[in-house]
Amino acid sequence: MAATTDKNTAILLLKDGTVFYGQAFGKIGTTTGEICFNTGMTGYQEVFTDPSYYGQVLIMNNVHVGNYGVKNVDVESDGVQVKGVIGRNLEDKYSRFLAEESLQQYFESQGVVAIDDVDTRALVEHVRVQGAMNCIISSDIFDLEILKAALDKVPSMDGLELASVVSTKEAYFAGDPESKIRVAVLDYGIKKNILNCLVERGAYVKVHNAKTSFEEIQGFNPNGYFISNGPGDPAPMEYAIKTINQILELNKPLFGICLGHQLLALANDIPTFKMHHGHRGLNHPVKNLLSGKSEITTQNHGFGVNPEAVRASTQVEITHVNLNDNSIEGIRMKNKPAFSVQYHPEATPGPHDSRYLFDEFIALIISN
Repeated sequence: MAATTDKNTAILLLKDGTVFYGQAFGKIGTTTGEICFNTGMTGYQEVFTDPSYYGQVLIMNNVHVGNYGVKNVDVESDGVQVKGVIGRNLEDKYSRFLAEESLQQYFESQGVVAIDDVDTRALVEHVRVQGAMNCIISSDIFDLEILKAALDKVPSMDGLELASVVSTKEAYFAGDPESKIRVAVLDYGIKKNILNCLVERGAYVKVHNAKTSFEEIQGFNPNGYFISNGPGDPAPMEYAIKTINQILELNKPLFGICLGHQLLALANDIPTFKMHHGHRGLNHPVKNLLSGKSEITTQNHGFGVNPEAVRASTQVEITHVNLNDNSIEGIRMKNKPAFSVQYHPEATPGPHDSRYLFDEFIALIISN
């Protein structure tokens, strides 16, 4: 789009100097974060409210976003977590009888700065080649030098600890208090539908703040432990790695998802790394090496576990691999009832191919 600076204009500036012009959408203002893209064709509200996206500016790959409006129950947290949104056709009109407001109204009420009418195909191709980087969106500042100066102050996601920022401030419970299946959840940015998947299978859960001590967690008397998804770099989370190692000493069932997968690897001295542009979408093929079956999975991560270190480990074995790039998608410990996956088996949005993992976790608790 031609460079104009009328009241409807918005600018997207990438760290490498690339500039895109588009139309202002949502709140008028300026926002920054690491640029990433999601390849899903639906579930935009669940995506926007996923705490794992905290600190990121999201390109929506699908051409039309907002065309079925917004409904209050279609959320994964208490509010929008993305720092900004980039789209080709962000719709302020919708056709869904159950919707309660438009995407424009939702972004305004949630304070989300977005840019519309961007060639997202070209932008995604650029990110795929150049890799994830910081960016800035503005619909009220049009001086590129001012925007560059603001962008220079944005910290890199590499080395950034964000899990404790999005974690619950106070512990809370879900499920039937009389249940014999008691699961302690370590909240590093958990999605509501993960908790639903545990509760639907009979678990009574207590959700703990990210930095809750091992001793306090044990006060719940859990017989299973869940390590949640979340944003940021897992490597600086020494507090979490220490707690997970203490839990592993108990030899009780432990299940980790996404960031939880990376933390379980780190607890076994397997390093993590920042991916070139990450995996985000509802359509990533993963092979279960134990069953030989393939699953179409929902993913959202910009860090991964080191494949060579996993293969060299005497403590863990690989259970799942990504069929696109052979990255490690699942591990389990050889001598303890602990396992994890890099993707999101609750899959909201997405196909439910992988929800069996919650069944396996509950079965492990019952049999332990």
